[in-house]
Amino acid sequence: MYDFIIIGGGIVGMSTAMHLIKVYPDAKILLLEKESGPARHQTGHNSGVIHAGVYYTPGSLKARFCLEGNKATKAFCTQHGIAFDECGKLLVATNDLEMQRMKALWERTAANGLERQWLSADELQEREPNIVGLGGIFVPSSGIVNYAEVTAAMGREFQRAGGEIRYSAEVVGLEERASEVVVRTRSDEVHSRFLVTCSGLMADRVVSMLGIRTHFVICPFRGEYYLLPKQHNQIVNHLIYPIPDPSMPFLGVHLTRMIDGTVTVGPNAVLAMKREGYRKADVSVADMFQTLTTPGILKVLAKNLRPGLIEMKNSLFKGGYLKQVQKYCPSITKDDLTPYPAGVRAQAVSRDGKLIDDFLFVNSARSVNVCNAPSPAATSAIPIGAYIVEKVCAQVALQGGGLPKPDLAGKQRAAG
Repeated sequence: MYDFIIIGGGIVGMSTAMHLIKVYPDAKILLLEKESGPARHQTGHNSGVIHAGVYYTPGSLKARFCLEGNKATKAFCTQHGIAFDECGKLLVATNDLEMQRMKALWERTAANGLERQWLSADELQEREPNIVGLGGIFVPSSGIVNYAEVTAAMGREFQRAGGEIRYSAEVVGLEERASEVVVRTRSDEVHSRFLVTCSGLMADRVVSMLGIRTHFVICPFRGEYYLLPKQHNQIVNHLIYPIPDPSMPFLGVHLTRMIDGTVTVGPNAVLAMKREGYRKADVSVADMFQTLTTPGILKVLAKNLRPGLIEMKNSLFKGGYLKQVQKYCPSITKDDLTPYPAGVRAQAVSRDGKLIDDFLFVNSARSVNVCNAPSPAATSAIPIGAYIVEKVCAQVALQGGGLPKPDLAGKQRAAG
């Protein structure tokens, strides 16, 4: 019998495990991951940016967690010898409408407590000779890292503290009883007093295994990237982002200096035909049927029909994708867009057709289920993990049931 079982070996699940064992150092804790190693899905397929918190509503959990996570991620990397580059981010306005939107972002960055600098067109050109625009905002605290390495280090810290990780352990069934939760994998059955799920792209399906009726569904969006040839490794000095359209849920195609010295372009956002479909040819009839028969998702697709079709066109034809980049970096050509692995984002959609942009938890007496950990979850993973553990502690206090006493000093360390 375990005290806690955590489902999910992405960065949020690993962070939760790492924090939980600090709070309950004497507890028996197991993390289950269906893949053969950590960070095989969203965590290992993102752009690797350490976000500063430019875009988020002041005072929101997203804004707070991003600011805390930016600092905590860098500190964790320093402690564990993981390379990161605090290269800074430039948001570039290329027309009058974007300049107006940039002014709103300038006010938001101030409200979020970020160091930033307003750049004129000449100052922008001086910083980035290959970038054109009417102006920009420079945010120095943004950076880049390999989040798969961060996740693996979290797993090692969890194991050193006495935690257990089982890879290649796909969960196929859950049963919540009065005093325990039964977890069935493809190979065995394990029992735990409490359950925490951080299942990302499978969040709705895992919660459904508990017999909980959900009011959301996961809609997968594939983000496609391109890699620039090595001769363009010095094309930019910072991360280059367009000014986002506030009516759209994604940030737009940007140039990212990767930690290995290369530069990627992307991502776009197209409806994936498979929950874990990283290639255009990846299709799951069952996944597509669920997506296209869910009223909430159909409402979202209908509401965003025109931009969705443009994204699909740009996915199929490089020319449209290229135009988005050439707005601010005209020297890039179609031949410069070489293949690079895509990512898939788990976007929670409500039954009434709204994109869920905040944290979403669906809990039962003996489970805490993370159903939406919104972007930038990787940057914010350390404070998110501590926040999840606070929720677990509250559940334990309500249910009791013979668990070891929490280490209050460990709880403070986990929270801070």
